[in-house]
Amino acid sequence: MTPAEKFLSRVDGVKQTGPGRWIFRVPTRKDKRPSGSARELEDGRLLIHDFAGDSVPEILAAVGLEITDLFPEKITTDKRGERRPFPAADALRCVAFECLVVCAAAAALAAGQHISSVDRERLLVAAERIRNAANGAGL
Repeated sequence: MTPAEKFLSRVDGVKQTGPGRWIFRVPTRKDKRPSGSARELEDGRLLIHDFAGDSVPEILAAVGLEITDLFPEKITTDKRGERRPFPAADALRCVAFECLVVCAAAAALAAGQHISSVDRERLLVAAERIRNAANGAGL
């Protein structure tokens, strides 16, 4: 079983976004939408990233895996370096819902409505996730 097959079989909400690329719901939270991205490199290594900020060891522990499970038995060396491990399109797919949260808050404020402290906190979470996605995509 490849590292990608091993990891993706243990997380929910997996959607393939391209050859060797997936998004998934991060198991350390009760996400309703995907906020994690996975990419399989040519040599079989699996890169994973959570655009909301949970660490790789936390995510792996939640599904009963370790860092070594992200690597194939034998790694072939590729002289070319990875420029951007996560495409911006994957990051934007992961935060599309967060953008809706920001738009809803902006519409309420534009209409002169007051937003509650709970809504304000949710807005800050959405902004943080969008910023993390932009950073993860190399922007």
